[in-house]
Amino acid sequence: MRLFVALDLPQEVKIRLSAMCGGIPGVRWVKPENYHLTLRFIGEVPGYMAEELDIALASIRAKPFELSLSGLGTFEKSGRVQSLHVAAERTPGLAHLQAKIETAMQRAGLPPERKKFAPHVTLARSDGSSLNKLAGFVQAHNLFRSEPVMVEHFVLFSSRLGKEQAVYTPEVEYALAA
Repeated sequence: MRLFVALDLPQEVKIRLSAMCGGIPGVRWVKPENYHLTLRFIGEVPGYMAEELDIALASIRAKPFELSLSGLGTFEKSGRVQSLHVAAERTPGLAHLQAKIETAMQRAGLPPERKKFAPHVTLARSDGSSLNKLAGFVQAHNLFRSEPVMVEHFVLFSSRLGKEQAVYTPEVEYALAA
């Protein structure tokens, strides 16, 4: 199974995000139903390991918190833009939950995450789109700001790679409690 831990977004946030997407040739827009904020990418694991990870995630205790999305950006690799995203404000609640998940995953046997946590929601992937078009899109929408939403759970998703895009399936939802 290919797994990741994420925050699912409320439908109204997904609708607002999708309303601003489009108009850049050479990018693959993420379908609104696939919008999420990854807390920990896990990758391919055997079935028994998935059970261990589920047990570890179920033991996490964290309080609900507010999440706001604000501003757009890009991620680059070797000087090429790979993706376009909307950033999430880094709050103590979000940082606490992500740290708890990282610790639980390591205790369950996963190696430490190498990438620094950069909370975001991917809107599009770039296959060599014009830098000017991407920069113009980011500038045009950089004042985007969502209303704060209350995060009351996180989700273990499975991911199946498809021809066009991956298909994400929520496998287990874990409640946050005050």
